[in-house]
Amino acid sequence: MSQEQISLFGAAEVSSELSPDEFELIPTSAKIRIPPGTYDSLDQLTAHCKGCQRCGLAEGRTNVVVSRGSRTAPIMIIGEGPGQQEDEQGLPFVGKSGQLLEKILASVRLDSEKDVYICNVVKCRPPGNRNPAADEVAACKPYLLEQIRLVDPKIILLTGSTAMKGLLDVKEGITKVRGQWMEWEGRYCMAIFHPAYLLRNPSREAGKPKWLMWQDIQAVRKKLDELTDS
Repeated sequence: MSQEQISLFGAAEVSSELSPDEFELIPTSAKIRIPPGTYDSLDQLTAHCKGCQRCGLAEGRTNVVVSRGSRTAPIMIIGEGPGQQEDEQGLPFVGKSGQLLEKILASVRLDSEKDVYICNVVKCRPPGNRNPAADEVAACKPYLLEQIRLVDPKIILLTGSTAMKGLLDVKEGITKVRGQWMEWEGRYCMAIFHPAYLLRNPSREAGKPKWLMWQDIQAVRKKLDELTDS
């Protein structure tokens, strides 16, 4: 990966394991390490997630929401956490945000069942659809890291600030870094607006969120074609 292909603020400095600070955030009763290589398959990981009690979100869930899409996808999309419909169905991005995400992907000939693997930073719904707390993100992060290892995507798209900061050591806000390629563990990563944010800001005028998303998803399509052809 050339220097020109990395965001101007440099490669994200992220370990494939929890940092000491992140580990300290995990509730004492759940401080069981899940190091890289723990799971042999996504089925094994999913089964473990369904019985997880690593944080307080487990108490209020209807279903654990692990993933949907292709397990060999070249693109992984990471959201923040399940909403009400996701909690009820046990699948990520199935509400209005998910419907918009499908349209965004289809606009550049990407199929969510073949080209994309979709998951979240946390696997259980935060009460009232609030943002996941730092301790909840830390408790669930080992599962996310194992998902990335097992799927082995070429491109990771981080939807919204929570997803971006849940994986990458990025201090800037998403409005400043969205659309820029960053390097993490030898993969191309890009932060993009969450579809829910686009629903709240529907204008398609130049410079507005939906227009910016159109630019970003075209860049993703172009990068995927480059990686596939190389």
